[in-house]
Amino acid sequence: MITEHVRDAAATAFVFGFFATSWFGWAQEAPPKPWRPVLIAGSVLSLLTAAAGALLAWRHWSDGTAFDADTSPTFGIVVGIEFGVAAVGAGVLALLRRRELTAPWVALVVGVHLFPVAALIDYPLIHVVAALVTVVALAAVPVARARAVAVSAVVGLGTGVVLVVAAVSSLLIALLGY
Repeated sequence: MITEHVRDAAATAFVFGFFATSWFGWAQEAPPKPWRPVLIAGSVLSLLTAAAGALLAWRHWSDGTAFDADTSPTFGIVVGIEFGVAAVGAGVLALLRRRELTAPWVALVVGVHLFPVAALIDYPLIHVVAALVTVVALAAVPVARARAVAVSAVVGLGTGVVLVVAAVSSLLIALLGY
């Protein structure tokens, strides 16, 4: 579960914290009222974790990293494909008037793209995050329909929780110097 480089763990805390905030925000599109305090607390925790991760990554910027001349371009390609596939899928869903499926689609693409990212930077925790986000994406629609809740609320809460837990875990890994 531990990465070789403190800087990478800290940067992961920043990235996952930042995106957890986005997912908690997306969940606030139409959540059940009792969920709002949880979503707000998740957003605040995510922002604090992202800020701490960014500061720690900056402090360890000169330390080692998994990103080098080989991994950096590949990472860019993987992320570029992720954005492209997410955007095309969201566009198709909009044309089909199925916008309510955009959040689970994007979560599915995010989850799947994290598998090659985890392998690329050799950070096993990201494999777990990839699997959990993928499961959330696949389960969101049936769970939302069974509970009569907005799909964006289910996928946003689920993905946000996975990402903030991973962000806090990465921050702790970085702080402990693993």
